[in-house]
Amino acid sequence: MSDQPLFSLRNPWFSASVGIVGGIAVLSAFAGLVWLPLAQPELKLAGIWDAICSAAGVPRATVQDASVKQEFKTSNVVMTPEMLTRPDQVSIGRGATLAQRCAICHGPQGVSDANSPNLAGQFAAVTYKELSDFKAGARVSVVMSPFAAAMSDQDMKDVAAYYAYLPRVPSKNLDAGLLAPAIVVTGAPMRNIPPCGSCHGDIDSKAGSPWLGGQSAVYVKAQLQALASGARRNDISQQMRNIARQMTPDEIDQAARYYEAQP
Repeated sequence: MSDQPLFSLRNPWFSASVGIVGGIAVLSAFAGLVWLPLAQPELKLAGIWDAICSAAGVPRATVQDASVKQEFKTSNVVMTPEMLTRPDQVSIGRGATLAQRCAICHGPQGVSDANSPNLAGQFAAVTYKELSDFKAGARVSVVMSPFAAAMSDQDMKDVAAYYAYLPRVPSKNLDAGLLAPAIVVTGAPMRNIPPCGSCHGDIDSKAGSPWLGGQSAVYVKAQLQALASGARRNDISQQMRNIARQMTPDEIDQAARYYEAQP
């Protein structure tokens, strides 16, 4: 029997075991900290040290400093309660001339028969924002985008002033006796949905929120569905997208029918 200590480097069996275990540890560390991270192209690592930091869960400076680019344009219109609230008569008159090209969809007096939005009496800031978003590409429409692309900023302000000047006309589906649904009056607090009326005029109004009374139910429903799906993304701070995603199909139908029946 050998007199060599068991745990001694002079013991060939112990030395071999330590070497094998150490080699396995080094290979495992290399595979887990370097090879596997570098094998994932979506991580976009800058080098070996970046790979080690990523695998170890250490925040990487290249990730922190990289700017996140939006895949789509967002609205750059800054809304204020006083925005476009004092139009002059020259602006309104010029807007009336420019609006003639809009009549085919929005009606000669701003009231549509084609399920396009009624613009008569709409807040000037709302009309201006939507035109600006169409022009900038934040909101896309095969019909409206080409129209807005040819308009100057003053053109959009004049058209908005003209439509705001027109009186609101009751909807053909006016039903003053239709009770407001809960989604309009109280919202759904457990789902973080405020009352529709708190922004759109029944209870209060918010800068940039359109007046919905008399709008086509088809149009209102289509816009809520587009916001819920993300097809429309020009709402400021994603407020309407977050709300529309939480609404049920019945609530969307109820809100659309209610607003169509209002003056």
